[in-house]
Parts: sequence; structure tokens; C-alpha cells
Amino acid sequence: MTTRQGASSSSSSVNHLWKYDIFICYRSLDTHNNFTYNLHNNFIQKGIKAYLFRRGEELSFPTLVKIIEESRVSVIVFSENFASSEWCLEELVKILQCRESQQQIVWPIYYKVDPLDVRYQKGSFGEALADFESKYIKNMEKVLMWRTALTEATNLDGWYFLEGHESKFIHNFVEELSVQVLNRKYLNVANYPVGIDSHLRVMSELLGIGVNDIRMVGIWGTEGIGKTTVAKAVYNSIAHNFDGSCFLENVREKSMTSRGLVQLQNIVLSDVQGGKQLEVINVDKGIQVIKERLSNKRVLLILDGVDQLDQLNKLAGRSDWFGLGSRIVITTRDKRLLTAHQVDLIYNVMGLEFDEALELFNWNAFRTNKIPDDYAKLASTIVEFAQGLPLTLVVLGSFLCGRSVDEWKTALDGYRRVPNLDIQEILKINYNVLEDQVKEVFLDIACFLNGKYKNYVIKMLESCHLNPEYAVKVLVQRALINIKDDHIWVSESLEEMGKGIVHQDSLVEPGKRSRLWFYKENVKHVLTENTGTCEIKGMIGKFPKSDEIFLSGKSFSKVVSTKWTFLLMASLCQEILSLAFDQASSPKKPQYALIGMLLAFASLLTCIWELIHKGKKEKAVISRFGMLWWLFGSLPQFYALVAGIAQCICSIVQYVCFIRHDQNPIKVSLLPAIFLVCLATSRLTWNQMQQKSDY
Repeated sequence: MTTRQGASSSSSSVNHLWKYDIFICYRSLDTHNNFTYNLHNNFIQKGIKAYLFRRGEELSFPTLVKIIEESRVSVIVFSENFASSEWCLEELVKILQCRESQQQIVWPIYYKVDPLDVRYQKGSFGEALADFESKYIKNMEKVLMWRTALTEATNLDGWYFLEGHESKFIHNFVEELSVQVLNRKYLNVANYPVGIDSHLRVMSELLGIGVNDIRMVGIWGTEGIGKTTVAKAVYNSIAHNFDGSCFLENVREKSMTSRGLVQLQNIVLSDVQGGKQLEVINVDKGIQVIKERLSNKRVLLILDGVDQLDQLNKLAGRSDWFGLGSRIVITTRDKRLLTAHQVDLIYNVMGLEFDEALELFNWNAFRTNKIPDDYAKLASTIVEFAQGLPLTLVVLGSFLCGRSVDEWKTALDGYRRVPNLDIQEILKINYNVLEDQVKEVFLDIACFLNGKYKNYVIKMLESCHLNPEYAVKVLVQRALINIKDDHIWVSESLEEMGKGIVHQDSLVEPGKRSRLWFYKENVKHVLTENTGTCEIKGMIGKFPKSDEIFLSGKSFSKVVSTKWTFLLMASLCQEILSLAFDQASSPKKPQYALIGMLLAFASLLTCIWELIHKGKKEKAVISRFGMLWWLFGSLPQFYALVAGIAQCICSIVQYVCFIRHDQNPIKVSLLPAIFLVCLATSRLTWNQMQQKSDY
């Protein structure tokens, strides 16, 4: 008979680089040749990297301890003679320690033993422990530690096997462990998660996982202190305890778009309900749906980077929106916001202690925690200067990595001139030393492409004649961007720095800035008030469906008028000359027909080149029909192209007839006129087309 007592209540990993998925703790005398061997094989066949210590294998206990520490999950197989092995008992103690310190997942299996015998050390477990008490009569603390570990292990939910089909039991166990634990998506916390454990201990007390109430907990601290890092670590460590979970990153930025809060509500509903799509159309409807769908679920919701009370009111207005046992975690720089939302449990994130700060800096500057002697004093000075701010330590360490001692001294002198440790100014120093092309790529990512797929970003920037592959590599090395799950990310502080640099282009007039990203605050203003200039390199902003926006041709007149006027005049001259040569041609003068034909082709190619350039290079969608229609843009342009192609065909027919000394049966003179009228009309109406896409 096989029975499962419940889901594991142990915590998952923070951000350790696991060497093994599973460590199997077992008594080889009982189960090696059958149960445990088959269990290990099933893990391997499933593609799960499981470690099994085999009899006869030469291995020291310290090495085995290291393997336990490097495993994401420990499976403990309690069998009849388990407690008679000192190694098994020591492994058990270490596993429970890792569960506490590293949030390692622990799943017990009771193989043909009664869990009560394990808990109270009765039967074979009692006999084994009594023998050890006789053996270690002068070291009873060791035996007491083993007894405590056995009792503590039985507090964990697990599986037990009494009799029946072992293969079926093993199959079910491996399947559920794979689905519930190993397939869970973990957030990338940090490359070097120094000091995370201490934060988790404090948050664990505030969250009180297991208490059947609803809690809202705030994570508050200054810029660059690591609030998001702590929130991600918390999510990884407790998400599996809930019916559904959602980590909503960068709420401040995402809520600024026209339908931002509605989209965030949809993300919450989808993530918590396991990917089920439920599209809400407005904020008020979203609130109602969240109440209806989540009020009976135990939910973990983390709202990262909140800066407005309205964001909380729309996403997690009250505790009764969620079921008992739910936990809402909010990260913000504004403590007053938490107080206004009646969040009483607040964790004030402080900077790293000197030793931890030095370790984090060393990992980023030297890729190891060992400091070369000639850098030791400088490293200590820089760490003291950074005042425990993780973001500053990471950026400075990455910037100085591989540089000489003299370069370190020069950089430190520059940092010391920054008043009051203004993190934005410190970050800007590292930005200023970048190559111009790399700067452009960073600003484009910060303003437009944060969180996008890497391949998408590369293709977009390649179309702007940049070298994004090289630039991205440099930015990663300098810790100015991160690549996680094939997405490119810029931290909140670095994104603000990039946007601040663009804002400095013009403090008053958005039309004089190189990049525009806020629809309501600058994109709409530039497009409707005709303030665009040639300084604008790109803009993004989703047009609300409710807005009837018609863009005047003046909006981009300063940017494109000269180019388009030149092309229009070129087409006009070519058409007039073509018409003149067509009229002068005859069977006696076929060469004029040839020149007219070539000019007609030149005019048509000029028109096509302009449309392609306008449609692709300027990223313009100039028709209500969207991208499918970008080549023509409008009906007049379509007619112009048809007329131009017809003129070229007729010119060919005329030339062939004349060289054969025949009369031309087709009159060409009307077609150039149609072509020119349509072309001119399309130019005049181009900027009046309704816009329905992102810039």
C-alpha cells in the first residue's frame, strides 16, 4: 500500500548554483539493491541529476557534506536499519541544517517503517539509539542531536510505503517531485547572492509562513540597497507553499502606460491561476475579478517597485481580496505609502556589513573572494566608500575588473568627488567612459527595450546601424545590464539613470530630446503640438484606443520635410523629362523613346525607394491598415505605384514599336500626370494618416 501524507512544506532554494538536483540519503543494508537503486534510476531516466552514494565508494564525510550542500533537494529513505548507521544519522543532521540555512527542500520516504517509530525512536530505531547511548556515554549530546533530528524530520510531510508495487510508488513519487519542485520556475536573484540568508531570516519571521492569516509585508529601503533582490529570494524560498504565486516586477514603470494597471491585473490573475488566460478590460472590472477568483486561494503576491498608492489599491487593495494564508509583499522607497495602505509589518533593508560588502565587491572585481595583495588596501577603501550599497558594489567591482592599480586609483579619485554618495552620479561616471556607440545602445535599452528578448533587441538595434552584439557584451561586463532567461534587463536605478541622461537633453521641451517614451507626458505633446526636431532618434508609446489622434504633417516636418521634398522634386523632374522625350519620340527617333523609358523607370524606383525607406527605416506605420499596408501607406500612393508601373510598361511598348518603325498604339502622356498627382497627394496626406501602433 502506498500513501502520501501531503505536500512538502520545506523551503526551496534562494539562488544557489546547485551541482545536483537531488541527494538520496538511505541505508544501503536495507534498500540499495532494490528500492533505492530503482529510485535513483528513475531520476536519471527523467533527466534529473541525483546523487547516490554507493557501497564500496571511497568518500570522506566532509566531501559528502559538500555534496549535500550542493543539492537542491534531499530525499531521506527511512528504513528498518536506518538509525543503526552513524553516517545516515549525520547525513540527516546536515540535511536539516541545510534546510534551515539554504532553504533546501526535504522529502522523507518511510519505507516499510512506521513514522511513529521514527518520531519517538521506538522499535528498531529505539534499539539503535540505545546502543549508541551505551557507546557514547561520555558524549550524550551527539545522541541527543540524532534523536532531535529524527523527531524534526517527521514534522515534514512525506510519503510512506508499506506494501504493494514498488515500481508504481517510485513512478508516482518521481513524477510529483519533478512537477512540484524541479519544474518550478525560480527567479534569478543575483550572480553572487552575498548576505541573502540574513535578509531571509528576518523576512521569515515577518511572513510567518504556516500561520493561517493574511499578511501584507513591506520591504523598504533606499535606492540600490537590494529590495528587489530580497523580494526575489523570498519568492524563491516560499512560493511552493501557496496555491498560486506572482512576482510583479517594476510596477512603477509598467503602470505608466495607458492600460498599464489593467495589464498588471491580468498578469496577476494569469500567474496565480496557473497560466489561465482571463482578459479584464478595465481596472474596476479587474478589481472585481481578483476578489472573485482569488478570495478562496492561498496566494503569494509580490509587488516590486511600487511608488503610488493607486497601484496598491488596484492590485492588492485589501486583505480580504485573498484567501487565508496569503502573503502580499510590497517593495518601495516610500515608507509613507506603506503606512497609508495600513501595512504594519515593514522590513527596513540596510546596507551590507563590511565583510559581506568586501566579499560582494571581490566577486565582481576579481571573480573570486581572494584579493591580490597590491589591490587589498584600495579594495577596502572603495568598499568603505560604497557604504554597503549592493548596487554600487556590483557596478564598481565590474567596472574595475581587469584594470590596473593606477586605473583603480584614478577611478577612486573620481568617485570621491561625488557629493553625498549620489548613486546616480556614481553610475553616470561609469557610463561616461563608454564608447559613444555603446552609450547609444544602453540608452535605447533603458528607454525602450528593458525586459525584451535578447534576439529582438539585437535585431532592432542592428537596423539602427549600431553594433549591438559588441555593445551588449560590454554592458554586461560593466554590470550595466543583465541577461536572464534570454531577456535583457536593466535595474531600476540604472534605468532611471539612462532616462535622466536623455531628460537632460532638454529640461523643458520633449521634442528636443533624443528619445521619448511617456505617451501622455511627451509623445502626445510632440505629435500634436508640432514640436518634433531632428534630435529625436526614437519614441515609444501605445496610443489609447479612445484617443482620436490625427498627426499633422508639421509634427515631423523638421525631421523629414527636406528629405521628402528632395525626393518629390527628383520624381517630378524625372517625370517631366520622361514626358518630354516621349512626346519627341517617333519611329524616326526611337532613341528619345529609350531615354523616356529609362527616366520612367528611374522615377518609379525613386518612389519605391522612398516608400521602403519611410516604412522600414523610420519605423512608420502610416495607415489605418497597420503593418500589412506599410509599403503603400495610403490609397493615393497605391494608385501612384500602379500608374508608374503602367507607364513603364507603356514606355517599353512604345520603344519596341518605334525601333520596328511601327506607330505606337498606346498613348503614354496621361500616365505621368496620374503618377505625379497621386505622388503629390500621398506626400500631402502622409502625416495626416491615423496612427495605430507603437513608435
